[in-house]
Amino acid sequence: MGQTLPKPALRPYLAVDTPILAAIFAAAVLELTGDDYSEPQQEAWAATVDDEDAFGKRLAGQLTLIATLQNSPVGFASLKGADHIDMLYVHPSVAGQGVASMLCDALEKLASGRGTKSLIVDASDTAQDFFRKRGYVAQQRNTVTVNGEWLANTTMQKTLSDNAAPGVPT
Repeated sequence: MGQTLPKPALRPYLAVDTPILAAIFAAAVLELTGDDYSEPQQEAWAATVDDEDAFGKRLAGQLTLIATLQNSPVGFASLKGADHIDMLYVHPSVAGQGVASMLCDALEKLASGRGTKSLIVDASDTAQDFFRKRGYVAQQRNTVTVNGEWLANTTMQKTLSDNAAPGVPT
């Protein structure tokens, strides 16, 4: 570790990205959430992308951005409707290096530019601190069934300012 990576770039989702984004999703769940979820919970969650056609349709039906390093996808985020961050996942090899922040900054800026006053996210227990540090406030705890396993998350909300998100060029 400790090496400086080139700055990630953002681009829109393309259907051809579906297999690599499914792999990033599964790797993130299996490798980054072990402190908060059991192995059966992780496996059930990761398996939600096994149906790549359904996963691709979900991504295509939302505003989905991809973070790339040297033209290779390393993370993605999606905005469902005007105000709901549905997915935000980064490959474990780039976790903690600003990729998720860049993706979230971009979604916040896009939503604000479209007139959205606040964003909500159902944050996993693993992602709560990330969103809390960005100004999201816990609203309620949730329990959802995923492939026969119960998983907890927290609905969090952030009021957006009229200004562009920090760190995103205008």
